[in-house]
Amino acid sequence: MKLDKNNLLLYAVTDRSWLNGETLKSAVEKALKGGATFIQLREKELEEGKFFEEAKEIKKLCKKYYVPFVINDNVDIAIAVDADGVHVGQKDMEAGNVRELIGRDKILGVSVQTVRQAILAEKAGADYLGVGAVFNTSSKADADYVSYETLKAICEAVSIPVVAIGGINKDNIMELSGSGICGIAVISAIFAQPDIVNATVQLKELVKKMVKA
Repeated sequence: MKLDKNNLLLYAVTDRSWLNGETLKSAVEKALKGGATFIQLREKELEEGKFFEEAKEIKKLCKKYYVPFVINDNVDIAIAVDADGVHVGQKDMEAGNVRELIGRDKILGVSVQTVRQAILAEKAGADYLGVGAVFNTSSKADADYVSYETLKAICEAVSIPVVAIGGINKDNIMELSGSGICGIAVISAIFAQPDIVNATVQLKELVKKMVKA
């Protein structure tokens, strides 16, 4: 699947800690019904065999909704299930190496916190960048804070699409207006909500306003 920047409008990152007895598949389907435009499967603790089976399930779901599906960090699983791509952080495999392994046709996302990292990631073959944390976040204890000024400078320094991540919710999203991002990546703003479908619908409307503002 080729990446269109509109795919990055509302990027949902999974987190099983919010499931409350629900299956991940069910939670992801609700996000897709609500209008999530991109899904990243993120599993830090899951055993490889279970991760593989789960990845196959979520891939099928994303295909049904025509939404790109990438896997966080795990290049082997992404290749094994033929995911649409991979997302890597600064502490994971180097972006250029990932690009060599997945080939030219797959989507490669890279997390960055500085203009220098952003430029290097683009040169290494990244299709889009995730920048954050733009606000305080409970989902990632070690997340470095990225200021609005740095976020804007990153958007201006690269020609590939940029999404902001980290502590974004319906109450603070409009503070990102004018930064140059083409969308937001969220975890708890979707998956921790009692009504995932409705939360996603509302968030998507706000993102559209923020991007145009």
